[in-house]
Amino acid sequence: MKRMAFLIAVLFAGWPGGAFGQQSVEDFYRGKKLDMIIGYSPGGTYDLYARLVARQLGNYIPGKPLIVPRNMPGAGSRAAANWIYNIAPRDGTVLATADQSLSLQQAAGDKRINFDTTKFIYIGNPNMENNTTAAWHTSGIRTLDDAKHREVTVGATGGSTSSQYPKAMNALLGTKFKIVLGYPGGNDVNLALERGEVEVRGSNSWSSWKTTRPDWLIEKKINILVQIGLAKAPDLPDVPLLMDLGTNEEDRQLLRVLSASTHIGRPIFTAPDVPAERVAALRKAFDTMVRDPAFIEAARRERFDIEPSSGEAMQKIITEMMAVPKAQGERLRQIIE
Repeated sequence: MKRMAFLIAVLFAGWPGGAFGQQSVEDFYRGKKLDMIIGYSPGGTYDLYARLVARQLGNYIPGKPLIVPRNMPGAGSRAAANWIYNIAPRDGTVLATADQSLSLQQAAGDKRINFDTTKFIYIGNPNMENNTTAAWHTSGIRTLDDAKHREVTVGATGGSTSSQYPKAMNALLGTKFKIVLGYPGGNDVNLALERGEVEVRGSNSWSSWKTTRPDWLIEKKINILVQIGLAKAPDLPDVPLLMDLGTNEEDRQLLRVLSASTHIGRPIFTAPDVPAERVAALRKAFDTMVRDPAFIEAARRERFDIEPSSGEAMQKIITEMMAVPKAQGERLRQIIE
């Protein structure tokens, strides 16, 4: 028995990574192919930012793995989030992006959330940005007040900000938005606007309009009705903030909670329980990437705004969102569910 124990100890000691055979992060990722799961169809902002990160992030991860985007649309990105939480490998070989409002939906008690967003491991967010609700130029809707006088059709992807914002405006501000659900991604809603299927897009980031549809802004094909965030975008000084429009302090607080998810931006995360050393390597790679002048210049050439936040900061924000008072969360659920 002593001789056997000695031989086993010698064998383990000879393995890469030390006596317990632990593989280094660089050895683990070398030659690997990582998946970037995107919870929406191609062409929208989540898709475009995820693909930008996928093209670049592997260069900063030890071992330089290849990152391959895979679209998995459905249920306002909940299908992808559910797959990551319940099925995806928990070894750091799968990254993902999904709607920034999933934590808000969880805090509001949405029964369709079959996962715990606080247990996802957040790697980083390439851009914090204000969202907007915008009307097509032929709709006749130029301000939110116009949407209080008649029914206005709104294109939405599902239980995401694209439906939450118009629902909140109907409940708290008196608009008459009729929400049309089921579009697989934001680009599909844009096509619906052009075809006249809907009159309003419920949610799109301001930077996305500037990146993906600059011609629409130049030609005034959309009217920005409201912006959603905790401070106005510098180049939208005359567009009201949603959280300022509540008619009483309680409503304004609720709209502020709804607006807080904009700080999550376009989140990049991985599955729960990924080994700590790989999480640290992924987060370090992300933080190094978004500070690299080469990456910033590549993003600028593609007209992407970059205002990043770290994985640690995102984890903290999401934990705080879960601390919404019960009564406020219940009211929010009744509005957005």
